[in-house]
Amino acid sequence: MAVSGAPAVRLGVDGRELRPGVRTGIRRYVFEILRAVSQDGWPCVVYGDAGARLDQTLPGVTFTALDASWTQWWDQVTLPRALARDRITVFLSPYYKGPVRAPCPVVLTIHDLYFINYPGRHRPVYEAIVTRAARLYAGRATAIVSDSEYSKRAIVDRLGVSAAKVSVIPVALGREFKPTSLTAAARARYGLASPYVLYVGNFNPHKNIPRLIRAFGLLPGAVRSRHALVLAGGYGDRRPELARLAASLGLEDRVIFSGRVDDADLPALYSEAAAYVMPSLEEGFGATVLEAMACGTPVISSNRAALPEVVADAGLLFDAEQERELASVLARVLSEPALAEDLRRRALARAGLYTPTRTTGRVLALLREVNDGAVTATRSRARTP
Repeated sequence: MAVSGAPAVRLGVDGRELRPGVRTGIRRYVFEILRAVSQDGWPCVVYGDAGARLDQTLPGVTFTALDASWTQWWDQVTLPRALARDRITVFLSPYYKGPVRAPCPVVLTIHDLYFINYPGRHRPVYEAIVTRAARLYAGRATAIVSDSEYSKRAIVDRLGVSAAKVSVIPVALGREFKPTSLTAAARARYGLASPYVLYVGNFNPHKNIPRLIRAFGLLPGAVRSRHALVLAGGYGDRRPELARLAASLGLEDRVIFSGRVDDADLPALYSEAAAYVMPSLEEGFGATVLEAMACGTPVISSNRAALPEVVADAGLLFDAEQERELASVLARVLSEPALAEDLRRRALARAGLYTPTRTTGRVLALLREVNDGAVTATRSRARTP
């Protein structure tokens, strides 16, 4: 609820990620913020482009499509004009970028810096240009939200901003993520006929999926024959390559590429997995790990980047480059019911810490602080002779 006597907040949000069929972490982040804003009673305008839309009705939240064929024009010309027209008092971007000249304070959300230095790619000219732009955006922003301490350290170091400017606020956990059961229709839809090990996400190189497939192939035969490896999501063009790898290892009938999973089915897909594996080499947070834990799934995660922050002692960690280590840890979870049950209990307890107060509530508190600071500064200037 609005604070009595506090300056009114009129929030603007970049909602270009709200596209039909999109299942990105940024989309989930934006929607959870909007849901919290609606519950708190703030008026909010979501700005999208021609391909975006707000599928759900949220009281107090309106959607406006801004026309611009060029992204930079949308960012730096069309959007600032709309913010002024709509009398927005603070603007939240879910990206590293925002309007350089805006009629209100701008808060950026920088989930990670992979847009600058993507693992495995060496593009010095591109990286120099994008780093310079990111430094400009970060320098002009009033505040920056980071998902993890890991990402905050990278932002402060690479973008040259003060650590005081960056607030670490974990990604919100959707209320739908809780233990539940798959329907028979969902099992048939995703080809699930046996107990399975699950991964959810894209197939980009840093996700380390080839090592996951090879580690699955290293499981003891009796364990492997009882389970399937389900690779859910996987948008991008690397599926054929991964399918060929599975076939070369004799795993074509054990590795299931389920494709995109409906939002309504995702909690049950997590819940019924024998284990959830996140083999990633780089993560700014690891939202799917948190979702799996909230569904009571035993979690096995790489020990890289921000993942240990999210998992803590609620899952088992492994060296992301050691396939045999992953296979050994996975075999233990699949073969030892007491260990799996202990991990389920720990996962649920850990996920329970990611309350709305700790996540979206803190984002709203930061936006309120930025808004009130701008109002105070404006009033102070008005009183100055």
